[in-house]
Amino acid sequence: MTANPPNLRPDLANATVREDARAGQPKIGMVSLGCPKALVDSERILTRLRAEGYAISPDYAGAEAVIVNTCGFLDSAKAESLDAIGEALNENGRVIVTGCLGAEEDYIRGTHPSVLAVTGPHQYEQVLDAVHTAVPPAPDPFIDLLPATGVSLTPRHYSYLKISEGCNHKCKFCIIPDMRGKLASRPAHAILREAEKLVDAGVRELLVISQDTSAYGLDRRYDENPWKDRSVRSHITDLTRELGQLGAWVRLHYVYPYPHVRELIPLMADAENGVLPYLDIPFQHAHPDVLKRMARPAAGSKTLEEIEAWRAICPDITLRSTFIVGYPGETEAEFQTLLDWLDEAQLDRVGCFQYENVDGARSNALPDHVPADIKQDRWNRFMEKAQTISAAKLAAKVGHRMQVLVDDVDGEAATCRTISDAPEIDGNLFIDEDFEDLKPGDLVEVIVDEAGEYDLWGKRAR
Repeated sequence: MTANPPNLRPDLANATVREDARAGQPKIGMVSLGCPKALVDSERILTRLRAEGYAISPDYAGAEAVIVNTCGFLDSAKAESLDAIGEALNENGRVIVTGCLGAEEDYIRGTHPSVLAVTGPHQYEQVLDAVHTAVPPAPDPFIDLLPATGVSLTPRHYSYLKISEGCNHKCKFCIIPDMRGKLASRPAHAILREAEKLVDAGVRELLVISQDTSAYGLDRRYDENPWKDRSVRSHITDLTRELGQLGAWVRLHYVYPYPHVRELIPLMADAENGVLPYLDIPFQHAHPDVLKRMARPAAGSKTLEEIEAWRAICPDITLRSTFIVGYPGETEAEFQTLLDWLDEAQLDRVGCFQYENVDGARSNALPDHVPADIKQDRWNRFMEKAQTISAAKLAAKVGHRMQVLVDDVDGEAATCRTISDAPEIDGNLFIDEDFEDLKPGDLVEVIVDEAGEYDLWGKRAR
């Protein structure tokens, strides 16, 4: 099964879903597009189907129907989703559509009227109903046992852990709240139970995700949840502290820089805790006027103060962020403020997007949209500066000893990640000597001996 290109290819990176159907067992295919939050939705759907007696087909030809979990965040993502639906129709013919773009059924059916059903994001029951209609189940209670960890679309040694759904922010460029609703946090004990099962099954890294991780539990009024011999608040600090005791790496994504985030940093500075000194924070911009036009809940000067405070507590913290250049009304002076801010912030990992309209986003109506050539020029200048910062930071790691997690091993090298690298979006550390006995999921001590602009090379420490 082939699906979304570049960085997030859960269907191609799939290390655990295999074709193991018994005779007569109905088979379903899955194409999963978009962000890790959508990937978790795909895993939950497949886990439910597997429990009901369906087998998972790794290709179009072997599937009796195909589910396409779509992305609808940007117009380019919508186009990709429509292409994926079209490919599935051409290759298989029986297609069920779900996910973020599924909230726009008329839009989908306008291009692909023959799809069997269309459902919105995290509408698991509707997806299952559509599958039941298209391909009736044939369960065998003696064979169709649900694996303890469910069906996974990531390698066995790491897993995404979704702690909440939806978002309460009203950023003008974003339609996620319209598609996925307001913040809805999972109970702390349910998250911890899932995390514990994953670690018991061999997961070495838990990647905590949501649309707004910092806001976790706000909708639940930070209620107390029973967990083993104690209670745990539905609060990001309490939840993270507990996750850090499970014996795996814990990496936090999509953390808004609220003041209470500072409470997380001592956990990252504690060597006995599994919480990695890593924060993925969507700053988006630094100029106060641009942030105001975005309706973002932050200001560039305040975030610099927070960054300074975080580094004072945990000097080794890795900071990752994404930014938008060419937002409507962005002037050259405002863009220069962003470049100056980046110089001062010295972020470790940086991604950047050129602004584009999204159907239904309020930013579409803003005046003074930036021409495409200027957006491209600003993107080039931004990435050049970010690359220079990254290269200098990685060069400073040469000669250091560090622990790495092995992701893949082939005939040329072992591809690993340091605590500063999230899968798919950050860099790698390569071991190209004395690696033949390594396997994915191994934790290895290395000495860094070479650095590039985004990646490191090292030798095993003996």
